[in-house]
Amino acid sequence: MDIDDKIKRAAEWIKNSRHTTVFTGAGISVESGIPPFRGKGGIWNKYDPNLLELRFFRAHPEKSWSIIKEIIYDFFGQAEPNDAHKGIAELEKMGYVKAVITQNVDHLHQDAGSKTVYEFHGTSRTLSCMICGSQYDARRISYQVMPPRCSGCMGILKPDFIFFGEGIPKEASMLSFYEAQIADLFLVIGTTGEVMPACQVPLQAKDNGARIIEINLEPSNFTPWVTDIFLQGKATEIMNRLVEEVKENK
Repeated sequence: MDIDDKIKRAAEWIKNSRHTTVFTGAGISVESGIPPFRGKGGIWNKYDPNLLELRFFRAHPEKSWSIIKEIIYDFFGQAEPNDAHKGIAELEKMGYVKAVITQNVDHLHQDAGSKTVYEFHGTSRTLSCMICGSQYDARRISYQVMPPRCSGCMGILKPDFIFFGEGIPKEASMLSFYEAQIADLFLVIGTTGEVMPACQVPLQAKDNGARIIEINLEPSNFTPWVTDIFLQGKATEIMNRLVEEVKENK
């Protein structure tokens, strides 16, 4: 089956699905200018991941924050949603996609218009005080003095994405695995399937009888034995074609 036939079949599955859930990884945001953390050209090839280990952050917040500011708030903050993010939001608006589970912390799904988004690894959009728990909009914080501190108690602010050594947000985890129970179709985009425990979500969906459509530049850990339709290519290009196919034969 060539790519055209695969896209047509995938579009039919989406239209006939009772509950489609989208599951995304770093690959979907690469075309927005955000490099992946792992693999060739990944962020951890340039920076020491130990700087984002929770114990290190507590002991050396200024050092951690210098890297966090550079990676997340100077660089990621410039990124905008690409056509893959927008295509997912459009499918949600059309009533086909019921929820998005993302491993990314960049908030681009929400910026694209997606309403039901479960951020498995948390978000960079807010910061919380490590003493009193007060929450701040990251876009309204001055990063001139490191580390940024709570205006109320002067406690150190920590981004609301998970660090190494920190647990998955309870609500996001619970809702993500619930999606794996109720979805009859999973659209997996831009993930290698290597990161635990997030990679278990599509596996559980498959075990519960869901079909799996995968969009990736290269085969992933899911491709050989979990994926039913593999659409190889750039996420933006494939999503544009997929959305058009859904519209044309609505």
